[in-house]
Amino acid sequence: MKVVIAGAGEVGTHLARMLSREDHDIVLLDEDPERLAQISREVDLMTVTGSAHSFADLKETGLNKAELFVAVTPSEERNVLACSMATYLGVGRTIARINNSEYLMERYREKLRNMGIHELIYPESLAAKEIVSSVKFTGTRQLFEFSGGKLILMGIKLRANAPIVDKTLEELGPVLSEIVVVAIMRGHENVIPSGKDMIRSGDIAYFVTNRSSQQRLFDLCGKDLFEVRNIMFLGGSRIAQKAIEKLGDQYRIKVIEENKERCNFLADRFENVLVINGDGRNLDLLREEGLAKMDAFIATTGSSEVNLLSCHLAKSVGLKRTVAEVENFALINTAEGLDIGTIVNKKLIAASYIYRFTLNAEISNVKCLTFSDAEVFEFIAKPGSRITQKPVRELDFPREAKLGGIIRGDQGIIASGNMEIREGDKVVVFTLPSGIKKLERFFKQP
Repeated sequence: MKVVIAGAGEVGTHLARMLSREDHDIVLLDEDPERLAQISREVDLMTVTGSAHSFADLKETGLNKAELFVAVTPSEERNVLACSMATYLGVGRTIARINNSEYLMERYREKLRNMGIHELIYPESLAAKEIVSSVKFTGTRQLFEFSGGKLILMGIKLRANAPIVDKTLEELGPVLSEIVVVAIMRGHENVIPSGKDMIRSGDIAYFVTNRSSQQRLFDLCGKDLFEVRNIMFLGGSRIAQKAIEKLGDQYRIKVIEENKERCNFLADRFENVLVINGDGRNLDLLREEGLAKMDAFIATTGSSEVNLLSCHLAKSVGLKRTVAEVENFALINTAEGLDIGTIVNKKLIAASYIYRFTLNAEISNVKCLTFSDAEVFEFIAKPGSRITQKPVRELDFPREAKLGGIIRGDQGIIASGNMEIREGDKVVVFTLPSGIKKLERFFKQP
């Protein structure tokens, strides 16, 4: 597939790296020649120095032969305009990065499609959704729901007190009914587990389960859940605003924001939120504003370093739930080393969301795992596809992937070897990057 990406920022470059693992023809368009030179030294792609809203520059990318055009420049207006121009020039599908939820309203979607903007991605909203999930499910590092919670993926950090630690999955078989361990993160290593593998203290294990088994899984992992009522946000960014909006009025929320103008905006927008004008780098200020009395601390300033440092402080005064926005990819592993808690990276989320449009199989959902380069896909089994031909145990499934379960109608079913997947089933699969193309062959229509 030929893919043209407009914008060589972190979303565009991360997406280019993801696509470079496979046999895609990638063209990256940006106005900064130095930025393009740097990425071209790392990734096998073609670069074009130019503007996303210039017909001449868009034509130079060979857009008329491309199946997908992705506009992820910092400018929402430029992205929308570029997608409309790209459609006019003959590209098959367009995706625009936006930062305005108004575009997502159903009454405008058809108009935008008619203008040539086929898909929209709002990274701040996707990141805010992860923050809200981390507040509501305090025992997890990451939690994703599929089809309204019919199946749930949970990433949980295991401590020595967990009953399932230091036992093989074979030994745990009877207690893990309705639960599948799809992956284990051990340091920087991804493990797709078999029955002989053991869960150890310090691992982040990823489980697929259903709503009825969720509490039992928390108990098996030694997690004492607690209710979050008091939340402190450091930074009133767009992500923070979307998260506050999604959380609603059932929480007592305090925001520390350095910019006075933004403070006034936040105070006007959120009547039930206490807004404090102050520098979050001043740790004494955080203490004075009652950090130790909070149930959760969420750092969403523009600095990954400040977010990590402040979350580390929050941990040191006893907070159990901390969330840091870390946009610097190089610091994500540092964050896990500091045992920060939940890490949110909107660029990683955005790139993973866009990636699904490059696959031939039909995918209804895709989630990225922050501490891993692995992905979780929700495939739709097509008529006659390989995945529907035999029971799961006879399918010769890729070793780099593991089936978590299926959603059939309104029922979530945990995977087993005897399971037979039918046309129309939604299939939740965990996979390492090397397994994605192999999986595609199982799900595409012949």
